Amino acid sequence: MAVPKKKVSRMKRGFRRSADALAAPTYVEDKDSGELRRPHHVDLKTGMYRGRQVLAVKKAD
Repeated sequence: MAVPKKKVSRMKRGFRRSADALAAPTYVEDKDSGELRRPHHVDLKTGMYRGRQVLAVKKAD
């Protein structure tokens, strides 16, 4: 049977458990298009970020 060689310290145990506190990514509704997007990220459908065009949008065929 597998037995741990040493006791896991409180710090290492806390590092492992810190992943339990991670939350699901949040989304906000874009003011212009109404699409959901991540906060502080470029809107991939329109290519806009903070009111400026930063990406060229490809046309859908």
